[in-house]
Amino acid sequence: MSKTGITLLGISGSPRLKSTHYAVNAALDYARERHEVETDYFSVHAKTVGFCTHCDYCIRKKKGCILDDAMGELHEKMLRADAWILGSPVYQGHVSGQLKTVLDRCRAVVARDPHAFRNKVGMGICIGGDRSGGQEPSLQSLIDFYIINQMIPVGGGSFGANLGAAIWSRDKGVEGVKADEEGSAAVHRVVDRLVDVARLLHT
Repeated sequence: MSKTGITLLGISGSPRLKSTHYAVNAALDYARERHEVETDYFSVHAKTVGFCTHCDYCIRKKKGCILDDAMGELHEKMLRADAWILGSPVYQGHVSGQLKTVLDRCRAVVARDPHAFRNKVGMGICIGGDRSGGQEPSLQSLIDFYIINQMIPVGGGSFGANLGAAIWSRDKGVEGVKADEEGSAAVHRVVDRLVDVARLLHT
């Protein structure tokens, strides 16, 4: 159990164990060391996460999703955590298809309880191979998800982390993420804000 009583969940929406996996875990490490929070992690890598087909089973039955896959494990982690870090590579100017599928599948949770995620706090980390590769539109889509689900989205404030943490990997994988000192500083600022708000709401 953390000294703060806060549990922070990191979710990597990358199908690979590379840049996003590294960045989300680095953020969790920082949060654990700096703020003494409890952390948890989920990656879509090598997991089966089926598309939402809008079958409305979750609406009609109020028993969760009809699909039996890795989202059952993730839903439990989401419900347990006080705050989330959603991480994604930028594909074609947007979050990955894998992360979008994860977000779509959260419908089954709120169909059973519309307030299931209420007042949880959320931030985003988006990694692009180009300097202006779609990081900000991708972060905005995560903010939209948080608002829709009655969560509290946070950024790092003005001057470098307005909407969340945007990282420029220069298409060099983990080494590119490590080399982006400005991106790392943005991650730290947003994590600091994430934990501060989570403390206000949940302790």
